[in-house]
Amino acid sequence: MEDYLQACRAALQESRRLHVVLGNEACDLDSMVSALALAFYLAKTTEAEDVFVPVLNIKRSELPLRGDSVFFLQKMHIPESLLIFRDEIDLHALRQAGRLTLTLVDHHVLPPSDAALEEAVAEVLDHRPIEQKRCPPCHVSVELVGSCATLVTERILQGAPEILDWQTAALLHGTIILDCVNMDPNIGKATPKDRKYVEQLEALFPDLPERKDIFDSLQKAKFDVSGLTTEQMLRKDQKTITRQGLKVAISAIYVDLEAFLQRSGLIADLLAHCQAHSYDALVAMTIVFNPQNEPVRQLAIFCPHAALRMTICGVLERSQSPSLKLTPVPSSHPNLQAYLQGNTQVSRKKFLPLLQEGLSAYFDSMTIPSGQPETGGVSREQMDKELDRAGTPLIPGLSQDEEDPPLPPTPMNSLVDECPLDQGLPKLSAEAIFEKCSQISLSQSTSASLSKK
Repeated sequence: MEDYLQACRAALQESRRLHVVLGNEACDLDSMVSALALAFYLAKTTEAEDVFVPVLNIKRSELPLRGDSVFFLQKMHIPESLLIFRDEIDLHALRQAGRLTLTLVDHHVLPPSDAALEEAVAEVLDHRPIEQKRCPPCHVSVELVGSCATLVTERILQGAPEILDWQTAALLHGTIILDCVNMDPNIGKATPKDRKYVEQLEALFPDLPERKDIFDSLQKAKFDVSGLTTEQMLRKDQKTITRQGLKVAISAIYVDLEAFLQRSGLIADLLAHCQAHSYDALVAMTIVFNPQNEPVRQLAIFCPHAALRMTICGVLERSQSPSLKLTPVPSSHPNLQAYLQGNTQVSRKKFLPLLQEGLSAYFDSMTIPSGQPETGGVSREQMDKELDRAGTPLIPGLSQDEEDPPLPPTPMNSLVDECPLDQGLPKLSAEAIFEKCSQISLSQSTSASLSKK
């Protein structure tokens, strides 16, 4: 794999046609390994002048946020310096020069910013339901399995099993196991095909790591923030909400509150983070797990605006539905208020409406200028819509604080820095509406007939 990746980097300096295998914007472990392994396979088996190049669909600076990927690359002895990231190759310039062909792996919908690349897409390999149909000659292969790496493994073993070495097999094997939660039947993420190809890889390479060992180490690495800066910790799993021009971020931080507050230069880092992203306030919800694997949550509210900070803290302290049971923690900085959260069942998802309530209370307390429309009294429906647009964690599927799943879900189809609806509502055709209504009618008819029986 190293020799192949070195050749890929060298090809970027030449004026040759490139066939880019592009993973999704989340660039989770599944996307990364699928892009690397599929490009490697195509390079070994395709008779074409194109150079097959795997591209990780993030900036190089974002790789440290993906702890499991960093850990696995090191374990597999693949230098990060050999990888090609999205900010190191200009796909749009290549397309304009007629030198680009694209294969999309672990996603099949390009974001609006990449709409011009659609004409270059020659193949899709994904494991989620189709959201966007493509016309020939684009070849689309979509199958609902637990890991896209399963489909890449299938392609290799059916097409050219002789090219599969231990390193590539170990990458695919570990990725499938992580995505399918160690093939646990109680979780239900693994399909028969996932199990089939994990077993085939193990049969071909009996010295692959034990399933539990590789799963535990990858799972631990995914949530390890020990090597991250404060800025990276805040961005790793962050959501934002807005209200009438105010912007508040809430980050899940997987360290103890005391350890977080003792970080060197914390206040300066929090202020710099808020200024860089135009946040008026920042809430850090620290999360650690006790020996019973139950979450222990604590809060830190940073806000340079005294009135806004006091209003938010007041709403949180007085809340009864749900009650957070907060105990203030002494802080040496006036712009930061910390709490122990007695009610550990209140996850970040349940916490967000309280934060919205705090913003509403802040605006209600302000004097409305004469002649200006009143902005208070936001309806529950409006609040729900805003919460739905609260933003996506930088790495979807990372958070363990959304209704407290025991393990992280399979990542979303793609990660976007903005809400998908920010570009406007999706375009609907009359045919699509008629088809949807027909499906609903059929479902209702079926339910009615079953109830009569």
